[in-house]
Amino acid sequence: MNDLLDTVLRDLAAEGDRLEGIVSGLTEDGWRTPTPAVGWDVAAQVAHLAWTDEVAVFAASDKEKWGEVVVQAIGDPDGFADSAALAGAAADPGDILRRWRTARWSLQETLRSFPAGQRLPWFGPPMSPTSMATARFMETWAHSLDVAEALGVPPAPSDRIRHVAHLGVRTRNFAFGVHGLEPPAEEFGVTLVSPSEEVWSWGPEDADQTVTGSAYDFCLLVTRRRHRVDTDLVAFGADSDRWLDIAQAFAGPPGEGRSPVVEQ
Repeated sequence: MNDLLDTVLRDLAAEGDRLEGIVSGLTEDGWRTPTPAVGWDVAAQVAHLAWTDEVAVFAASDKEKWGEVVVQAIGDPDGFADSAALAGAAADPGDILRRWRTARWSLQETLRSFPAGQRLPWFGPPMSPTSMATARFMETWAHSLDVAEALGVPPAPSDRIRHVAHLGVRTRNFAFGVHGLEPPAEEFGVTLVSPSEEVWSWGPEDADQTVTGSAYDFCLLVTRRRHRVDTDLVAFGADSDRWLDIAQAFAGPPGEGRSPVVEQ
């Protein structure tokens, strides 16, 4: 296992531990608290993480079960994941938590032992174990935000979000494509300030198109947890400006996103 994969998996475990700490003592009513994701309560958020972690394990280690999931995806490509989350959310909260706990630690073991140089099948292109771990971190972090916001738990930004920022930059062309737009030919320069005030940069230093601002705000944007106007992000250039309107670090349709909080 390479050092980068080890780092991502440790950060994924830490992010999962934080969310588990938030939900483990909740009452039944707490689990049924609506979150900012319309139609999803706390139970649905955690059930979705459990289901996706389970499916990632299937993709890496169980061809038969992975094939069954693919058939379900073909039958309802835009809604099968949401349906699985909402179905799982109907279970007893204790069972949901145990299911997720089992799935997330199974995923850790599976990715750590996955053969070097091989890729896992997934709903888009096959993924390396490091890419899968990064994607699971991004989703765990994003769903944790929804749960924390629903329950009134203050955010706790950390430099672990670099994984989300990196994925947000790497998915630039996908974001254009999912909106039916031709991705720009030139690479953007992205410079972000981390929660610990480190400077993170991607792309050429002399790029004509740039994005600057808070790494935390960028991560909120690319996971579509905040509207662009509620961030401090600044784009220079028409293409980078357009990107901030459509950026997303996750697969699938973009959805409606969040409404602005700041009055215009």
